[in-house]
Amino acid sequence: MASALFIAVLLTLASSGALASDPGPLQDFCVADNASAVLVNGFICKNPMKVDVNDFFFSGLNKPGNTNNRVGSNVTTVNVNQIGGLNTLGISLVRIDYAPYGQNPPHTHPRATEILTVIEGTLHVGFVTSNPQNRLIFQSPQRGIANAVFGSNPKIDDGVLAKAFQVDKKVIDYLQSQFWEDNNN
Repeated sequence: MASALFIAVLLTLASSGALASDPGPLQDFCVADNASAVLVNGFICKNPMKVDVNDFFFSGLNKPGNTNNRVGSNVTTVNVNQIGGLNTLGISLVRIDYAPYGQNPPHTHPRATEILTVIEGTLHVGFVTSNPQNRLIFQSPQRGIANAVFGSNPKIDDGVLAKAFQVDKKVIDYLQSQFWEDNNN
């Protein structure tokens, strides 16, 4: 009796056409309309009839950047401003070229992740945690960059920071000596 009831329920469900899946997306893509002043979670979508291959293409990541500058690096950015087809996807990419002993100055990535691939040479990378530790390992958007950079433990090398901020080492030493009493009790 129980097996007959099970088969009846199974046949009823099979014949009802019930589907267990997510509905399709509202659209396949949302290429940025850079001409529009309206911003909704990114740029407003370009008319799909005006989308072409250039909206999904960027030329230039294969070309080395000029590293003949004070920090010895060049960043080539690729985001929705360069490839309209990245709109609303939360994706960006950079190519960073370094001269020997060059660096990419300290910066933040709030609510973002960074993945590095070194093609040639050696790259020394450090991240600073946020309050209260300010440890030189990882980074977080919870804390200002000044406290994280100048108040890290262990301290970031003053020569690295002097080059990154293009100031004398004495300025960096002074700034590092000022950080940081925790007032978040």
